[in-house]
Amino acid sequence: MSEDEKNPARQVITDYAQEHFRYFRTVDGTVYAQKNGHPVARPIRSQGTTGSHRQELMVGLFRDGLGVFNGTALKEALDLIEALALTEDVQPTHIRVAPGFDGATWLDLGRDDGKSVRIHPTGWDILTPDPREVCWRRTQLTGEMPLPVKDTDGKGIDLLMRLCNFASAQGESLALAWLVGCLGPSAPVPAPFLTGPQGAGKSTAGRMLVRIIEGMSGDLRRAPKDEENLITAVAAGWVTALDNLSHLSPDLSDLMCCIVTGAETIKRALFTDGDVVRSRYRRPLLLTGIDVGVIRPDLAERLLPLRLERPRVRRTEAELWAEFEEVLPVILGSLLDLTVKVRATDADIPTDLRMADFAHLCAQLDAATSLGALDAYRTSLDDLNDDVIEGDLLAQTVLKHAEGIDPGTAVRMTSAEWLHGLTQLYGGEDFRPLPKGWPTTGKVLSDRLKRLQPVLAARGVVVDWGRNKTARYIELTRPAPSADEQSPMF
Repeated sequence: MSEDEKNPARQVITDYAQEHFRYFRTVDGTVYAQKNGHPVARPIRSQGTTGSHRQELMVGLFRDGLGVFNGTALKEALDLIEALALTEDVQPTHIRVAPGFDGATWLDLGRDDGKSVRIHPTGWDILTPDPREVCWRRTQLTGEMPLPVKDTDGKGIDLLMRLCNFASAQGESLALAWLVGCLGPSAPVPAPFLTGPQGAGKSTAGRMLVRIIEGMSGDLRRAPKDEENLITAVAAGWVTALDNLSHLSPDLSDLMCCIVTGAETIKRALFTDGDVVRSRYRRPLLLTGIDVGVIRPDLAERLLPLRLERPRVRRTEAELWAEFEEVLPVILGSLLDLTVKVRATDADIPTDLRMADFAHLCAQLDAATSLGALDAYRTSLDDLNDDVIEGDLLAQTVLKHAEGIDPGTAVRMTSAEWLHGLTQLYGGEDFRPLPKGWPTTGKVLSDRLKRLQPVLAARGVVVDWGRNKTARYIELTRPAPSADEQSPMF
């Protein structure tokens, strides 16, 4: 085809695209195309199986009678459109949950017609969002959700709890708090860790919780063997659920902390030498397993243990999931009603817990329903601290040493002196061998104590670091009891 014949084709495609689509860029420079009046945006460079902009542009040109164009004309037109879009305003894209105007948030139902749920201070509605307010990004992990039912009067919550086997009302309240938190686009939520004996329905309950947010196509998956694959899966969906965990390596534990509270990874862009691709992620995480061994302290602060019990009556998978799918619209409607009610409730923000946003949500849930979620959250963190201490011989030795310190007294020593003293205390008179992983230098000891600092503080032992004229030191203190604790009880 001659050059004169190419130019008109390229111009036809460009004119059609600018008439029927809106083009914009995200903060990382990726250019997206959004069909006029539709909230779903697709990156123009994507060749994904969920439908690329190139494909929808080709289909639109063909159906509107403008013909079929070759790849060269399409490429040249899209190159020009991409260059023009880089001068447009920046707008973010979102997966499943997004902030909206006037304090509202949106929930993508994953439907072809773009219908979504707008959760606002006075209620919720099923609407098609204005493309300039919300731009949805879809992947293969974005499943379709049913239209939620209005005016359920909380019936869906009771139906959900009858289908799950939570061992206590406290576990039920924490599961509800987590589900409400998953509908928030910005505040991090701790990761539920579903535990219990074999046959307690941990995987089934995990799937149910995930499918309330992700639709019936949502499922659990095995933990990927490398960090890059897990980050890719996390960035492509909203709720990430890992099933049947039996061990948490230090790298996986650190990565889970990043997923819960948010982080960013950067890697080299393909076919370039100097460009990079940024991947931001902060997603709700759910885990199941019987026992994962020793839990690191920083991950323990981001977990939400939910214990399940074995059901008294067994049901077939087909029967159970048929019932769940039938009642899912009611469950989702009740969850949305509860979310509106919780967000409209005022409550004090607890200042003593690390994940203050979730603690505040629990306080709001208690004020709205009197479920006792905040007390249950504190109890769960206390139990996790016990688990960390039981699995860490250094923490046990530090607490044993602290028993000999008078309340209100601070003991200062260098890290090497602390290492020598704690090693002697652990070995005892019989000089028992040191366990694997015991600190071998003062620097290693100092780093381990920094990880254990929140756990030890929860048990009344404060660890701090400082420097005097001669050297750095580590200070161990048992705070004196407050006046309220010292006053006699009558």
